[in-house]
Amino acid sequence: MARRVAVIGAGAAGLCAARHLSARPDQFVPTVYEQTDRVGGTWVYTDRVGTDEHGLPVHSSMYKNLRTNLPKEVMAFPDFPFDSSLPSFVTHQEVLKYLEDYTDHFQLRKHIQFLTKVDTVKPVTGAGQTLWEVTVSSVEEPEKITTQQFDAVMVCNGHFSEPYIPEIPQASYFRGISLHSHDYRSPTPFTGMDVVVVGAGNSGLDIALEVSKVARRVVLSHDKELVVSKLPRNLTQSTGIKSFRSPRTVEFKNGEELNADAVIYCTGYSYSFPFLTRECGVCVERGRVSPLYKHVVHTTHTTLSFIGVCNKICPCPQFHLQVQFAMAVLDRSLVLPSKEEMDKEVERDYSERLESGMAPHHAHVLGNKQWEYHVELARLAGCQPLSKALHSLHASVLSERSTDLCGFRNSNYSITGPDTWCKESVLIEQD
Repeated sequence: MARRVAVIGAGAAGLCAARHLSARPDQFVPTVYEQTDRVGGTWVYTDRVGTDEHGLPVHSSMYKNLRTNLPKEVMAFPDFPFDSSLPSFVTHQEVLKYLEDYTDHFQLRKHIQFLTKVDTVKPVTGAGQTLWEVTVSSVEEPEKITTQQFDAVMVCNGHFSEPYIPEIPQASYFRGISLHSHDYRSPTPFTGMDVVVVGAGNSGLDIALEVSKVARRVVLSHDKELVVSKLPRNLTQSTGIKSFRSPRTVEFKNGEELNADAVIYCTGYSYSFPFLTRECGVCVERGRVSPLYKHVVHTTHTTLSFIGVCNKICPCPQFHLQVQFAMAVLDRSLVLPSKEEMDKEVERDYSERLESGMAPHHAHVLGNKQWEYHVELARLAGCQPLSKALHSLHASVLSERSTDLCGFRNSNYSITGPDTWCKESVLIEQD
């Protein structure tokens, strides 16, 4: 009998789950719950911030002029390439169309219940197995509530919708514009201003560059190594913020001060799963979701999985592998270690991160470690590994991006074989 699987969210991760589950109808029947009226998740742009037309928090963190900071060649699902006529660095509109095309190509809409909010997910144990009681409500008619039982749940609700803002002394003193990048849409409101952008991650760098085009001055405030790329004249770097000295004065940790008109926090996001009941046994603390074996499968309730928890990755290729890994657990083609062994591995991974100097909230950051992780997932899932060219191309783009923030998107690439890619007419071979 086919296993019923609830998929929470119809962003890239949820669509990937639906694609692979629905491809095996004799074994799996997916039901995808999506709170909005369309697919795409964070790639759906809206001018709105705060709450949507239904009074629910706006999920998307997309801003108007965003172009990807990775080429489409490493962003695509392995079984569904982007339109080859597009440049390598595409707009958010083009990514959304890609996800809509993916949805239609694999005929996924029939599995999606739009405008449906997941209220609770609860394990129900009996007769030697755990089922999942999922209660949902209609976004348009909240009084319409339904509950169904499933054999498994895949959580695919993303992690770019719950802003994290660090505690800074006297932050309440500041009377200028103060917002998180989640609510940033365009640089126009910052025209002629002195702006502090907090955080030098991908969004911090991108937003600082964009705002510098209209602002009088932009200070990129962070505690990382200095960005070595050439920057616009009105964009400088300083250390993290120490405190706010007055309604307009920002004091940095190196003693510098700035009379600022606005502060934009590009300080990341927190994981949030408000629909998971206490019985699910999921702990979210200091940027860590536990206990997750291989960052995917709950070590107690192995029919509960999380797709897309990891950070600093090539998302769609990783979702492609994580979903198949979770499915191998469900169809029992993969025999997991004991709970004790899985928990030990989870803790060992976390301890090694801390010992190497990583912060506790980087429990799911992979970066360059994603490639060996991908090899391991493919081996465990018994599926086709990713092209080695992705690793090589990704590394090359990151290197170019670090030294040419303003111009790296001018390059175009193509994958030319399992282990090769080219930039313009130069062929690069993977060792």
